[in-house]
Amino acid sequence: MEQNHQYLFLDFEFTMPETKGYPKGFYPEIIEIGLASMVNNEINSTFSSHVQPIKFPILTERCKSFLSIQQHQVDHGITLESLVNILHSYEKDYPTTIITWGNMDMKVLRHTCQKANLSFPFKGRMLDLSMEYKRFFGDQNQTGLWKAVQEYGKEGTGKHHCALDDAITTLNIFKLVENDKRYLSPHAPTTIGDRIDFSKVLNKFAL
Repeated sequence: MEQNHQYLFLDFEFTMPETKGYPKGFYPEIIEIGLASMVNNEINSTFSSHVQPIKFPILTERCKSFLSIQQHQVDHGITLESLVNILHSYEKDYPTTIITWGNMDMKVLRHTCQKANLSFPFKGRMLDLSMEYKRFFGDQNQTGLWKAVQEYGKEGTGKHHCALDDAITTLNIFKLVENDKRYLSPHAPTTIGDRIDFSKVLNKFAL
């Protein structure tokens, strides 16, 4: 991990249709954000909030049941515009890598920004940690977030599908993978000069 570099771990929860194709023209919108900023291997700050959906403001029963998010919570959440401004502010102090588990978070953020005529908030490098995990361990399929942390013999933070808990769980997996990479990185080969003290050899022949 780079020093004085921000690793920004993000997780969003989205609206869900009741059934396939219902409501008509449905697309997912962000209704919860969880964010954890890490600088120099320490959590620098966290942020979480519910977010008001625009196109389909009424949550479906399926969405409320699956995510345990209620209508009054999103009704009192921040606006999408406020969310974009908050995300944009995180790149002001450090060069930043934005890290998510899977590519859906950034796809939905980009799509909802386009629909609302808002600028996409990030310019930094983006990393899909689930793909890094897949490549690192040679898995054929992408692994779910909590299954991945359990494969390390750990447990996820808090509750799955709570955006902040999932963001912090992603941070913890990132640290575990980076630590494994450090141990597996090839070391410089030992030279014969490292194994033999030539000054002693030369002194022996000088006698």
